[in-house]
Amino acid sequence: MSKVTLEQWRMLHAVVEYGGFAQASSVLHKSQSTISYAVTKLQDQLGVRILEVRGRKAELTEAGKVMLRRSQVLLKESDALEKVAGSLAMGWEGELTLAVEVLFPYNILMSILEDFSQVSRNTRLELVESVLSGTTERVVSGQADLVITGVLPTGFLGEKLLSIRFVPVARFDHPLLQLGRTITEKELKQQRQIVVRDSGMKRSSSAGWLGTEERWTVSNMTTVVRLLEQGLGFAWLPEHYVDTRLKEGSLQVLPLDLKGLRDVPLYLVFPDADNCGPATQALANLIRNQCRQFEEGLNERS
Repeated sequence: MSKVTLEQWRMLHAVVEYGGFAQASSVLHKSQSTISYAVTKLQDQLGVRILEVRGRKAELTEAGKVMLRRSQVLLKESDALEKVAGSLAMGWEGELTLAVEVLFPYNILMSILEDFSQVSRNTRLELVESVLSGTTERVVSGQADLVITGVLPTGFLGEKLLSIRFVPVARFDHPLLQLGRTITEKELKQQRQIVVRDSGMKRSSSAGWLGTEERWTVSNMTTVVRLLEQGLGFAWLPEHYVDTRLKEGSLQVLPLDLKGLRDVPLYLVFPDADNCGPATQALANLIRNQCRQFEEGLNERS
């Protein structure tokens, strides 16, 4: 058991910070004798001389400087612990899991997390990024407090956040882009398609697969883009994900003779809506606000 109390360390810090026992007494609203006794007892308990009084000013010894520096960590941890206890007493969750479909725009997600960090009150956040049924499994199993998904499982309600536009893309010199005309669905299916693997346990589907004769399946969209840039196939990808490459011309949208664009809605789901705490509600509101701003920006540009 510790010999020295946190209150003794706080008094020592006040004496050093404010330059003496009298000054610390005024700030802490304690008698000068109380503070002097507490600091003297601290030194006796530790067996180390921490302060030396020179004139009217108390100064740290070399050993005292080391002890003061180490005790700062102790006081900060104590303050943080008290804040956590206060948050939990108010019903604020200690842990929160957010499951997000990888189609969700990365820049929006980062803005949401940045905003949440300002109000999180020491809540530990686990972010799970998944694909297709891997996301819906989090809803059904209740293994997340909030879920952003493109598929609503049976029996669950979802709040539409935004729509993600998918486009079929390939490298600028892909054979289909050299035809100089629109492409038929039959011609498209004869080419190698690159798809993202379903991250669910059952892996029941692959993102955007058209039933092509040749398919390469990878684990994430970053790998899809790298394969496209090598000219190794085509893929359906969120337009926002390849927007820069489309503007640069390194990737191009394939001209299909069918509707070559398709929109996929993303929903916000509360797996256990009846037991949502204030941290979950706060995060949900931040998600709504950021998605609303994103949609408004799209509408202004269109």
